This record gives sequence, structure tokens and C-alpha cells, in this order.
Amino acid sequence: MKPMLIDGGLDPADEAYAAQFVERLLKAAITAGASDVHLQPQADRLLVRWRLDGVLQPVGEFPRGRRADVVTRLKVMAGLLTYRTEVPQEGRVRAEWLANAKKESSGTDPRSADSWPEMRVSTFPTIHGERAVVRFFSGKGRWERVEQLGFDTDVTEALCTSLSATSGALVVCGPAGSGKTTTVYACLSEILARDGGARSLVTLEDPVEQVLPGVSQSQIAPEAGFDFATGVRSLMRQDPDVILIGEIRDRATVEAALTASLSGHLVLTTFHAGSAAEAVTRLADMGVEPYALRSGLRAVLSQRLLRILCACSQTTREPALLAGFPLTSARIATGCPDCYHSGYRGRRPIGEWLEIDHEGIAPAVLARSDTETLARRAQAAGFTSLLERACQAIQTGWTSPQEVRRVLGWRASWQ
Repeated sequence: MKPMLIDGGLDPADEAYAAQFVERLLKAAITAGASDVHLQPQADRLLVRWRLDGVLQPVGEFPRGRRADVVTRLKVMAGLLTYRTEVPQEGRVRAEWLANAKKESSGTDPRSADSWPEMRVSTFPTIHGERAVVRFFSGKGRWERVEQLGFDTDVTEALCTSLSATSGALVVCGPAGSGKTTTVYACLSEILARDGGARSLVTLEDPVEQVLPGVSQSQIAPEAGFDFATGVRSLMRQDPDVILIGEIRDRATVEAALTASLSGHLVLTTFHAGSAAEAVTRLADMGVEPYALRSGLRAVLSQRLLRILCACSQTTREPALLAGFPLTSARIATGCPDCYHSGYRGRRPIGEWLEIDHEGIAPAVLARSDTETLARRAQAAGFTSLLERACQAIQTGWTSPQEVRRVLGWRASWQ
């Protein structure tokens, strides 16, 4: 592995090595558009990788030592306890460091200083020392409206229409890293832009990832008894019009969310589920009564993020490279300096939209139908699945068969 020139000219024996290395690394990661930086200690080296467009990329292996203690430097920046190395810790990079970094790079960094992301540092003990991950939260204004997200037109229109409702719950589901939070933030921005502050918007999050002017945002504190369910019940007395619940994690939260949706509030929330149909059945499995789901749940959006092919991509007709898709040709990744030789630049979402208030879906929800039955009902009602969306993306040429299989898995098959 050839290290990048992040530590070029730096002396690991210098007292300032760790501070200078961290500053260079973070600035390089931001410039590259990384979402996370992983620092993994080895026996005598520090392995550094960062995540670009959802995929971990190697950065290099660097020296370790007392003066080259990069993880400790990150802990200082995040206000963590440097003498506690045996327990996990988490914190945000201090505002004063971030402000100084923005000031120093203003006018020279390709991104404006105001768009620099907030950073969260987490540490975890391993046999070779503390492992650290730096996560970058989206800078202000990255996604302002729903149409900027990149969904297909019909999904965008359905989502925008649902945001005009005055009640009901909209659930955005998918695995970790599928863009759920970005979508619900865009929904809040859409409502603000449309209504001009005529509706009261409040959130319960863990953590608050981006400050949205005009929205009352709260971060839960479970250790103090302030969890999602408690927060929703308390917010009902604050006269909100729209409530964002960061994530549904348990029965108490989903029951509180549905109660709010049934009492004249539009509720936005996220949920970990593999598909729209699976989200409905999993919510039912959490003990929610079918009538509450049928009446309180407005729609489910299941989404994934697919990498966009770089301009260096090429067309292939090789059956082996079509990855089992019913196509005669497709574009595949090659790699060039512009895309860091990954073959991709940026990501775009695909989504499946399931309306609960549909003559074919509502009876299946009330009957506690399983995921397969619900999916069949949805297909009969004209529902377009994630796999179908993905095939359309391949045919359009903005992503590859290999990327679809990486995200959706090789078990996905065409019927």
C-alpha cells in the first residue's frame, strides 16, 4: 500500500507531528468528499482509510509512537478523556478548532468555509490500541429541496405530495448509510420553503446532524429519561404541525409516532428495514395493532444509494460483466485520476414508494400479511421495486451492474 502525501515532510519524532498530521488528513478527506475516516491501529503502524461514496478506500499506513499519537490528538479536539483508553468514547470536534480551520482555509479550499462539515469522533478499544472513526456531517445547504435528492420523478412527486398532508406518518427505511437522514432533512427543508414558516416543525434526533433554521431541533438524552417515545408524548403539548423522529427503535416509539399521526400531526421518521413491505411487517411484528398501522401510516419510502459512474466508464456486452441482469449491454467502471481510480464519482438514490391507503395494500396490512404477500399485492398495484429501479438505472447508464449487486446483494433475482 503506497501512502498518500499526507505526512510528506513531517517528522514522526517531532512534538507537532500528530497535530499537523490530523489537520492535513481531515482537510484532505473533506476535499476528497469522504464521509468517514477510519484510523485502525496495527502492531507498529496506523492503518488509515476513508469512505468515498459509501466504500472504504485505503489512504496509507503511517508511523505510531508517543509523538505520533494521532488518535490522542483527535480525542483532544473532540473533548474526550485522553486517559480513558479502555472504554469507547464519542464527541464532536470542538467549535474553536473547526472555526480556526475554516478561517485558515478560507479562500484556498475548494469548498467555502461555511460549507465545512461538523465532525464527530468515536473511539473504541482494540488489542493494539484505540481505533478511531471521524464522521463528517453534511454542511449547511447540501440538500435543500426534495427534487435535489435525485430520485426518479414519480417518487419525487409522491414524496412532495405527501408532505402537503396535515396528518399521517411517513417512514423512510433502508440500512445504515442509505441516505435516510438526508432524505428527511430535505423533507423538512421542502416544507419550510413551501409554507414559509406557517407550520411548526420540531425534531427529536440522536444526534442532531445538521442545524436547520426555522426548525426546533432537540437531541434525546436516554440517560436522563428523555428518549424518543417520551419526547413525542411531550411534544404533543407543544402544538407542532410536523414532527421528525430521528429513528424508530422500539414499540414505545412507534406507538407514540402513530398516536401523533392520528391526532393531526405529520410525522417523519426513519426505520431500519430492507424493503417497504418489510418495514410494514416489521412494524407489525413490534406489537403495533394492524388498525393503527392502517390508519396512521401514510406511506413508506425504501431507498438505497448507488454510485454514479465516472466519465471514464466503458460499455460492455460480456455476459459475465452483466451480473445476471436481463440486458444486452451496460456501462461498467474502469477508473481514472478524477475518480481516484474507483470508477465512480458521487452517489444517487433509488427508491420504492408504498402507499398504505391503497385498495390492494390496506386489507393486507389489516390481515397481518407477511412480507412476501404484501410485496405481491404491491406489485399488482403497480409498485416499482428497488431491483426494478436499479435495472432502469443500469439501462440509463448512470451506474453499473456490479454496483447494483454490491448494494442490493447477489441473492436479488429477477422473477
